[in-house]
Amino acid sequence: LQEVGEPFKEEKAVAKYLRFNCPTKSTNMMGHRVDYFIASKAVDCLLDSKWAKAKKGEEALFTTRESVVDYCNRLLKKQFFHRALKVMKMKPDKDTKKEKEKGKAESGKEEEKKSKKESGKDEKTKKEKEKKKDGEKEESKKDETPGTPKKKETKRKFKLEPHEDQVFLDGNEVYVWIYDPVHFKTFAMGLVLVIAVIAATLFPLWPAEMRVGVYYLSVGAGCFVASILLLAVARCILFLIIWLITGGRHHFWFLPNLTADVGFIDSFRPLYTHEYKGPKADLKKEEKSESKKQQKYDSEEKSDSEKKEEEDGKTEATRNSGTDGSGGERHSDTDSDRREDDRSQHSSGNGNDFEMITKEELEQQTDEEDCEEEEEEDTESRPSHEKS
Repeated sequence: LQEVGEPFKEEKAVAKYLRFNCPTKSTNMMGHRVDYFIASKAVDCLLDSKWAKAKKGEEALFTTRESVVDYCNRLLKKQFFHRALKVMKMKPDKDTKKEKEKGKAESGKEEEKKSKKESGKDEKTKKEKEKKKDGEKEESKKDETPGTPKKKETKRKFKLEPHEDQVFLDGNEVYVWIYDPVHFKTFAMGLVLVIAVIAATLFPLWPAEMRVGVYYLSVGAGCFVASILLLAVARCILFLIIWLITGGRHHFWFLPNLTADVGFIDSFRPLYTHEYKGPKADLKKEEKSESKKQQKYDSEEKSDSEKKEEEDGKTEATRNSGTDGSGGERHSDTDSDRREDDRSQHSSGNGNDFEMITKEELEQQTDEEDCEEEEEEDTESRPSHEKS
């Protein structure tokens, strides 16, 4: 019976602390604007409060999350807040159809670009086609996600409805506030406003010195507001004059942030801004766009040329291996001829690059060839002596 009755002072204090310290959000419920909070955040908030710390000779009110949940159940039964149910709003079918059509159009454009690139390339061998197919499959898998229209990260709209089971549960459950006490700041601001209105009505009864001071303050404030308004008009006139004289090429703004939604100090800085929008600026923009396009085109050409060089190297290596196996009769068996063949193969495998040979290397090679010829003569002379 006590739980359903009027709340105690301690319960009011806990509910007030939770109301002003627990993070809340606002939404519409049954045509009314309401504030709601999430259960897990409320439990964390109360565990960090003064009631979770033990005083001298007394035990803490909140020791575990379960104790906080039990206490919040008491607050719920005393109608400080009630449990609500999130209901997501469904998007109309028109938006989904438009998104699908956009995705199809973008995928069709990508396929056309790919077909144009493939038609410009030369015909290649079957192995290259198989490699291309494998690469295209991998690219298609990668491009499936970027090809689809990127959905903007928009928050899903939802509405709240009252829940049938009114129980406090620790988790992502939503609870709507019924208890709405007046904050101390709003109370103080209202009190100051009331006092200011009463003082303004009693202005004829003020002392003469105070009335003169207020008069000068009001005149100064009026002059300040008037000067800001005149500056706002003058800066627009100055912009129009410069714009007309230069034919719309120079855009000069004095105090550009004067009427912007910024702070008082930020509204006076920077002092001015200047932009040139003439033919040179257009040329610079075009040059930047052309340079970006050329970089992309060069990167694509490099990738194609690298592939062709690898394929040419492979075909020449296979040809050289065939010539080495079948043309054994044509080439001589001497070591000097074999070395020359190795040099020619090395130069053809590196894409017809020429090797720079110094004089010392040439002299070493000639010395080695002379030594080998002497060894061959010795081998020929030895069996003749053995026969004798």
